[in-house]
Amino acid sequence: MRISFIGSGNVATHLAQAFFAQGHSVVQVFSRDISHARLLADRMNAEPVCDLSLLKTTADAYIVAISDDALFDLAHSLHLEGSLVLHTSGATPIQVLKPISNRYGVLWSPQTFIRHMAMDYTQLPFCIEGSNAQTESDIEELVGSVSSHIYRTSLRGRQYLHLSAVLVNNFTNCLCGIAQQLCREQGIPFEILHPIIATTAQKVCMGDVRNQITGPAIRNDSKSLDAHRHLLASDPQLLQLYNELTNLIQTRFKKV
Repeated sequence: MRISFIGSGNVATHLAQAFFAQGHSVVQVFSRDISHARLLADRMNAEPVCDLSLLKTTADAYIVAISDDALFDLAHSLHLEGSLVLHTSGATPIQVLKPISNRYGVLWSPQTFIRHMAMDYTQLPFCIEGSNAQTESDIEELVGSVSSHIYRTSLRGRQYLHLSAVLVNNFTNCLCGIAQQLCREQGIPFEILHPIIATTAQKVCMGDVRNQITGPAIRNDSKSLDAHRHLLASDPQLLQLYNELTNLIQTRFKKV
């Protein structure tokens, strides 16, 4: 299939690599910064463009991998009637693409994409939705060339998955970043915590996470909790976060 990409960031880079590796042809890569477009296009033997008016209408599919806010602006400046047009947002309705084409949908993977990090695309989960049954089947056929982990989801289901992905990825990264900073301030190698981070990630894939929660909050170990609060006394924001998470564990995950 001939595919053009609108966007050249992390998501576009990985999706372009995934489809290109499976024999699809990348026709063009659009970015408002021509150097960004060229960086990705050169790897796919594609044409870089920085003006939407230069997009060829001969591609079979157009994958729009840009920010959610930019999607709404794009819909009023691009017309590709009859072409398959897909956005990659986890939270945006597919109808945002309706002004562009009558064949539109979503191709979203609940995964964090880092440009230079290698990834096994065959293991990627993809959530899809189409403007009609035929379009959804077309999307499934396209995505099926890359991965067999395909899920047809509604907007509401996709939004809940997106929320859940933020909780397990972005919020977890935030907490790890705080922990790393605390260790750095005390001259403690953060690598000491690498094994428990890896074990935690493994455990959440092994069943009911609620049954795997350990630590002073779930045990109601008041001495440890108070010691931690003492260490955080000079940082009211972090202390509040610690108390709220402790309370959340004790009220929502209390062991009977």
